[in-house]
Amino acid sequence: MKSAKTSKAWMTEHVNDFFVKQAKKEGYRSRAAFKLKEIAERDQLFRPGMTIVDLGAAPGGWSQVAVEKLGEHGRVFALDLLEMSPLSGVTFIQGDFSEEAVLNKLKNSLGKYPIDLIISDMSPNIAGIGVSDHARSTYLAELALMFSREQLNPGGNFLVKFFQGGNFDQYLKDMRVSFKKVIIRKPKASRDRSSELYLLGLGKIC
Repeated sequence: MKSAKTSKAWMTEHVNDFFVKQAKKEGYRSRAAFKLKEIAERDQLFRPGMTIVDLGAAPGGWSQVAVEKLGEHGRVFALDLLEMSPLSGVTFIQGDFSEEAVLNKLKNSLGKYPIDLIISDMSPNIAGIGVSDHARSTYLAELALMFSREQLNPGGNFLVKFFQGGNFDQYLKDMRVSFKKVIIRKPKASRDRSSELYLLGLGKIC
């Protein structure tokens, strides 16, 4: 009964959410598009000719923003465990990012193009168990950071979602080893009650 009430309350909030309505109005696949738009505009993330990798891309809101900003002057590669409807200008790979075969498929798709920007909005299926959910989300963020260290162009940037909790300080410390500057962002489209933050690593160190 409690679960049903919680689900109903979430649905009511979702339907009445300003950014949900705005996403429908502007044709974005998710309200998350506005999170990326705000950060990108504030920190000037996009420039013509970039190669971008979008991790945890489905349903495609962040990829839409990336394509919108780059137009024909750049490349966007998206990856997710879930299906994503085709999006013009985006090369999509479906699979589990933690599996080596999937990672190799992404690398092969990239070919000769070095990555200038990695954006990761990956999140596990939330089970409602705080410690477990935080551990699983941290694991995904760690995989994304590892990928950025291996594949990101020197001087490139990395944006990743991270939930506040016991692992936050250590993850922030790890990012600061790999980037010249690390900024913490909480965009307006991120709900106040949510513990999610976005960490932006600027200027990957060689």
